Amino acid sequence: MTRPATHILRLLRWGRTLARHGALRGIEQDPNTPAQVQRLCRIARLGTFPPRQPDYAGAFQAIGPAAIKLGQTLATRPDIVGEDAAHNLLSLQDSLPPVPFAAIRREIESSFGKPLETMFASIEEEPVGAASIAQVHRAVTTDGRTVAVKVLRPGIREKFAEDIQTYEWAAAHLEALGGEAARLRPRLVIANFKRWTLRELDLRREAASASELAERMASTEGYRVPGVDWDRTNGRVMTIDWIDGIKISETEALRAAGHDLAALGEHLVLTFLRQAISLGYFHADMHQGNLFVQPDGTIAAIDFGIMGRIDRRARLWLAEILYGLTTGNYRRVAEIHFEAQYVPSYHSVDEFATALRAVGEPTRGRPVSELSVGQMLDSLFAITREFDMQTQPHLLLLQKTMVMVEGLATQLNPQINMWDVAAPFVREWIRDELGPEAAIADRLRKDAETLLRLPDLVRRIEEKFPPKGGAPEAPPLPEVELVWERKGESRGWLGYVAAALGGAGLLWLGAATGVIAF
Repeated sequence: MTRPATHILRLLRWGRTLARHGALRGIEQDPNTPAQVQRLCRIARLGTFPPRQPDYAGAFQAIGPAAIKLGQTLATRPDIVGEDAAHNLLSLQDSLPPVPFAAIRREIESSFGKPLETMFASIEEEPVGAASIAQVHRAVTTDGRTVAVKVLRPGIREKFAEDIQTYEWAAAHLEALGGEAARLRPRLVIANFKRWTLRELDLRREAASASELAERMASTEGYRVPGVDWDRTNGRVMTIDWIDGIKISETEALRAAGHDLAALGEHLVLTFLRQAISLGYFHADMHQGNLFVQPDGTIAAIDFGIMGRIDRRARLWLAEILYGLTTGNYRRVAEIHFEAQYVPSYHSVDEFATALRAVGEPTRGRPVSELSVGQMLDSLFAITREFDMQTQPHLLLLQKTMVMVEGLATQLNPQINMWDVAAPFVREWIRDELGPEAAIADRLRKDAETLLRLPDLVRRIEEKFPPKGGAPEAPPLPEVELVWERKGESRGWLGYVAAALGGAGLLWLGAATGVIAF
């Protein structure tokens, strides 16, 4: 078990890097930041000369691979890091210098237990992409197929495990401070981040995700998922079909190739809605480097390390919320928030509906290019605070992906109106799911399932299980012993504060004298 002093030293080291990039200024000045955290921020920036304009993305990039992934997660949480930081983090590039090919060869051969040449006729030593977790090489199999070979960086699993332990430790202490820090539920944020990351670190899971999405989207025209070569795939190596196409962000190249950019933008939005609302299973890393346009206009996706799932009940609520916002039915949107238990019942539905109207009306019917997303998010997060809405971690991936899709669609067509594109799709889906025929079929299905579940239902009643709300049950969180609750140590938690101060002093002195390089 990692000692608290180790966590503190890591946090101080990371804090120094953040301070050098000016990335602690917003946290320190935010009135919602706990006083204890503000004091630690001041300690971390002692002796630094931060730039006038904070570079959050550069700070996370400098800290390392796990921080890059965490920064991408926090880019969707302006309620935690602030609007400016979230916007800056959206530019965070998940790229690092490549690992030498000799190390990649060893990873492939040791994971399969046989020479590289028995699987690939050739493999390019220069990677086509090098991210924080893995890098990709173009290769030709022994049977003549061109493929992409994704290989985990050596030692990356162990590095992530260490850093995530410190994230969990820090989140537990932050949440224990109460107030705004507790409302934002940082422990659940880190728990979700850990779960997503562990999936990315097992390339068999990514291959399975690609296979499942391909199966579910098989009937959707104009969308492609590359096939998986299971004979050349394991936990550390994944082999898939090579995708030829133009990156969806290269608008000039797309235009020169004769593609209709407005139609592409609309198609991108609709394929995302089909995955998220119709299927409840969506590609949750739809940034510009993971989407290509093929000559016939098909959108091809790669990199399935992060996938999102939404159960049917949550999808129904989500669809009704989206449709209510597009049509201005704020009363119904407010009712859904109460039905899903996103808003505590002691608040007023009518008051919440009015608050939603104040946010929604200025945005309806206007293209994205005329909207201030920052102002809208500020208003939304002010509402969540006023009405005591807790963070819904199961929707974080959806929120992150929606931001990505909106950004790409706007690049393709600056005049696109997301509401106008989404409304017909959502309206038809709601009609199919909530219309008379669907209601009858759903009732018959539910009645049959209930009869089959009677013994289990009786046991649940006897055990007095509480009714569930709109959010899924929170996953088990790791036990973290708070430093001020440690027993059997004479110093108590004040000793760790002293250790932190001493550590900060040593780090500052080392940096000032050039002994320690950050």
